[in-house]
Amino acid sequence: VGGDRHGKGDGMAHDLVIRGGTVVDGTGAPGWTGDVAVDGDRIVEVGRVDGPGRREIDADGQVVTPGFVDIHTHLDAQLAWDPIASSSCWHGVTSVVLGNCGVTFAPVADGGAEFLAEMMESVEDIPARSILDGLSWNWSTYGEYLDEVETLPKGVNVGGMVGHCAVRVAAMGERSLDEEPAGPEDIAAMVPMVEEAMEAGALGFSTSRTFLHRVPDGRYVPGTHATADELLAFAGVLADHQGAVFEAAAKLGGRNDPEGRFTREEIGMYGDISRLAGCPVTFGLTQVDIVPDMHLRVLDFV
Repeated sequence: VGGDRHGKGDGMAHDLVIRGGTVVDGTGAPGWTGDVAVDGDRIVEVGRVDGPGRREIDADGQVVTPGFVDIHTHLDAQLAWDPIASSSCWHGVTSVVLGNCGVTFAPVADGGAEFLAEMMESVEDIPARSILDGLSWNWSTYGEYLDEVETLPKGVNVGGMVGHCAVRVAAMGERSLDEEPAGPEDIAAMVPMVEEAMEAGALGFSTSRTFLHRVPDGRYVPGTHATADELLAFAGVLADHQGAVFEAAAKLGGRNDPEGRFTREEIGMYGDISRLAGCPVTFGLTQVDIVPDMHLRVLDFV
């Protein structure tokens, strides 16, 4: 919303008044009928707004809320050609988080763009050709990627997490896809990349451990088989950054057994990560037809 800010007391109109909507303010309070006044880019009054607005919206029968935050998106490339971030923006979303599931476009080594783009296509069904053509790829670190995002025209607020897949590929190359654990020297190469990303403004770190995520040749994405030691090394980085988050596409319900070893070990490891990092660990739960209550049974471990 544009325009100069004017106080109600000076007799001048607000830039925008939204009138008569059901206001749900995000505090947990029940919705109530009221008005919202906006001057410039700030909400200046909520309640009964007596003064006029240069622009007025009749919100009778509508719900008026703060913008929603879409915490799990894969808009990392799409923002380059779709500044309004559809379809998130169609549902009241005003802030989006990139970099989920460990799949990001930075850090990237020389010649690594094609692999990262093809991995995103394989995991999220976003065409690699569009990714390669739509992005400038004039970065190597995650901080430089964030600088590029900053230059893009955007209709939403944007933040991002640095992805384990990209970090592992940049540090280990083809070996990043192996099932063998990363060695001490590999972890020593990856940790500074995560440190750089966090210092540059990343919201946190993400990883993929689910067997559903594969690269085009059928192998699991880098990091799927990462040991607890590797992930705890990254948790140590997050510990130095208040407000960070650790996100995972989790390895849960192995062989459709929510009480099995895979699930118990996975949840236990996330507890260790959360305690070391001093931050939340987030992961999605999905309902599967063969065990329709599996997501509920997994929650019993959390």
